[in-house]
Amino acid sequence: MLQHLTIPRGPIELAADLYLPDGPAAEGAGLRAVVLSTPGSSVKQQIGANYAARLAARGIAALVFDPAHQGQSGGEPRDLEDPYRRGEDISYAIDVLGTLPGIDPQRIGVLGICAGGGYAVHTARTDHRIKAVGTVVPGNMGTSFRGFQPHGPASALDTLAEARTQENRTGEPGREHWLPDTLQDAAAAGLTDPDTTQAITYYRTERGRNEHSTNRRLARGDALLLGYDAFHLVDQLMTQPLQVVLAGRIGNTGSYEAGMQLWKMAPNPVDLLVVDGAGHYEMYDVPEYVDAAVDRLAGFYTDHL
Repeated sequence: MLQHLTIPRGPIELAADLYLPDGPAAEGAGLRAVVLSTPGSSVKQQIGANYAARLAARGIAALVFDPAHQGQSGGEPRDLEDPYRRGEDISYAIDVLGTLPGIDPQRIGVLGICAGGGYAVHTARTDHRIKAVGTVVPGNMGTSFRGFQPHGPASALDTLAEARTQENRTGEPGREHWLPDTLQDAAAAGLTDPDTTQAITYYRTERGRNEHSTNRRLARGDALLLGYDAFHLVDQLMTQPLQVVLAGRIGNTGSYEAGMQLWKMAPNPVDLLVVDGAGHYEMYDVPEYVDAAVDRLAGFYTDHL
């Protein structure tokens, strides 16, 4: 069963979908529930829906939402990727989820995918209403963004400062592409690696395209990402049980390395699954890989929620 919800978040609202188990499990009290934290640039109808629907089919309620400033959620300016607000969004979602009939507020976990994995971990450190943490191809956006800068992160911050000063003069906020819009654009830019081409094939073609996913990122948010560390103090604060699911084909996204770092840092690692043959973006929607991940995650949440 699918229910459309709104999540109050201060002066704005987040658009959310709640996937509930069918049949008798949905009618009783005390359902286990998971809040999903999705990849950067994605909306709730994409990767989050693929995982939420499968979790519900296995008896676990799953809530997926559009982040503030993105998709069908409120918030200005649009297209802002603020890692700290992304974490706060998860806590606001738990505020609502824990009050819904049939959901046990003591049995709420989180599932973070790609960048959302880092956001979920960062939130779980200090929001201990989260009782179990699952991740799929988790990324640390701070590490990734710092690594993307050809002249180093400090130089990138200087450039962003100049750009924002100019933006304040013109009133026109700068926006960046998350990905090239087409495979042709990627080839022209010399980006032919499998991860980039698979990302474009997912996000920018009929395979995974959604009208509410703009493929644009407000440039001012990049300064926040450059200073972010999703795993800061994990070793001291994130005491919840942890499940890590990684793609077996190691590419250039950094998610394999980030997942292994998280696994080694976490005080309470429970299970590590490497899905043989899968690439990072194939973990978004290829049925055999997603099903393998969700089967393992469902067992994890059943045991620890």
